[in-house]
Order: sequence, then structure tokens, then C-alpha cells
Amino acid sequence: MGAEERDRDGHIAALKQVAAQFAVAVTPHLQAQIDPADPADPIARQFLPDAAELVTHPHEAADPIGDEAHSPLPGIVHRYPDRLLLKLVNVCPVYCRFCFRRETVGPGSRGLTAGQLDAAIAYIADHPEVWEVILTGGDPLIVSPRRLKSVLQRLAAIPHLGVIRLHSRVPVVDPERVSPALIDALKSGRGAEGRDKAVWLLLHANHEREFVAPAREAIARLVDAGIPVLGQSVLLAGVNDTPEALAGLFRAMVRNRVKPHYLHHGDLARGTAHFRVSLGRGQALMRSLRGRHSGLMQPTYILDIPGGHGKVPVGPLYAAPRADGQGWEVTDPWGCTHLYADPAADRS
Repeated sequence: MGAEERDRDGHIAALKQVAAQFAVAVTPHLQAQIDPADPADPIARQFLPDAAELVTHPHEAADPIGDEAHSPLPGIVHRYPDRLLLKLVNVCPVYCRFCFRRETVGPGSRGLTAGQLDAAIAYIADHPEVWEVILTGGDPLIVSPRRLKSVLQRLAAIPHLGVIRLHSRVPVVDPERVSPALIDALKSGRGAEGRDKAVWLLLHANHEREFVAPAREAIARLVDAGIPVLGQSVLLAGVNDTPEALAGLFRAMVRNRVKPHYLHHGDLARGTAHFRVSLGRGQALMRSLRGRHSGLMQPTYILDIPGGHGKVPVGPLYAAPRADGQGWEVTDPWGCTHLYADPAADRS
């Protein structure tokens, strides 16, 4: 056996080890977007397994954002006072190689039983401080439209809820799922009168090449049906960690009526170090957008603090109090600093 064959066999063996630990799935739609001649293809990097996933680094964890500590019963994560997560399923149409829930999702992972779903909805009904429910998972849009409609109608009947939000990859990874039946299910979450609740969709996309024609058409079906769509992305080395890549991604979102909402700093999930970008680099990339691109293209750069302590904006900052106490020093988008006297300070 020659060196090339040994390398190939070793590579295949490593990928089998990755697949034994973490779920792997790629839709036919995504397969068609991968350029096999490009070793740095940003679609392939997000979804195809890599031997680097077998390397675990210090500080990486199976539950990097501390969901378990805030889960009072199966399917519920209640970290913040006025909102919580409802995890219907633990499967997705595709599995991102950087996913922070990669230890708990995949084929064979159980979704909520009927009894567990009843208990989860009863928990929401019994907590009047909860104003927003976020359906996540797994991907909630992988659920059949019939079942999703049933769940959304049950949530819409809870008087104190004001918003139902769904987090999904489906419109860009499996756009054919955005069918009339699915849209009807989403609209049912508004309540019997069609205006009691707001239903929002947060679309996860990380590169402008995800917005091919079928994806654009799926997003248009949602927006035209009155479902507001926000965008969330993860800052990923080799995918979108350049000013040009981020600008292209956010322009693609805005062009398709998706408002960029969050740019997540990568979570410390096991086997994801090859995707990691430093906080300083992330701040510099966000600064590169300000003043050069539309305000519609400016998401909040977010860190989910390890250990379950919640999400916080991590900059960059443009204003700081002067050391002499005489107003503020403000940095403009081109790096120049200016004095702001803050004339209202004496009244605060």
C-alpha cells in the first residue's frame, strides 16, 4: 500500500470516528451547493465532518452554555425571567460541525413524548412571567406541519404569552420544507383571531452562498405570509471571518428581507477549536462594518458566557468616560476620537 492510499484510509478512519461521536447529515440541496474543487468551500466546512473534531481542547465542554443547569424538566430551558426555550426535537435536517448542542442531537436522540410535551406546556402556563417561548432543538421546522400546528395552537392559547419564536436552518438547508402547510402552521401561532400573538422566525445562516434561488424563494414565502424573519450567524474561522465575508452575508440577508440580529461568538463545544476566532478579532470585524455598510447590516455581537450565565454583547465599544471626568471620548467609524461633553450628565 502506497503512502497516498495509507493517508486516504487514515482520513476515512478518522471521519468514521467523528461520525461515531457526532451526528452527520447533509441535505441534497446543500450537497448541490458544495464546490468539490474548492478545498476551502464555506458550505463544506460548515457541514462535512473533519478529523479536527476529534481534538478536544481545554475549556471545551459537552454543555458549553449550561443548558442543563436551567432545565427544570425535559424540553424546557428557563434561563431568563420573561422567556424560555422549548426543545421539541433533538434532530435536524443537517448537523453543523460547530453546534453547541452536538452532544445531544442526532439520529436516535429522543424528542419529547406526549406526556413530556404536556408537562412542558403546563410549565409555561403556570409561569405568568414568561412572555416569549422560543422553539428550538434540534430544528423545530423538521416537525411535521400538523404536529407543529398543534403545538403552536396550544401555546397561542396561553394568555400571558406575547411572542412565539422559532430558530431554524430549514429555509436555507432544505427550502422545499417551507410549504403552504408549514406556513399555515406558523400562522396558527398568532392565535384564534390571527393577531393575539407575534410569531417570529430566526434564520441561521453563515455565508452569502447559502442564499441560492430556492432558499431566497423559501424566505420570500415566509415574509410574504407575514412571518417576520431575523438572522443569526456564528463567527467561524474559514467561513465568514473576514470583513468581505461578513458584509456579503449580511447584505444577502437584508436583500432577502432578513434583519441580521445576532452574530454569535463561537461556543466552547467539544471538537470545535478549528472554527474559533478570538474576541479581539471578532470586535475588529464588527468595527469594519460600522460606517462602511448600512445600519440594517449591523447585528449585535454576542457571547454566551460559559457555565449558563447568559448572553451579553461584547462590543466593540465606541464611547468611554474620560479619565479626567470631563465628558466622554467617542471613537468614530474611521478610528478618530472626539470629545463628547455629555451636557445631561449633571441631571442624571
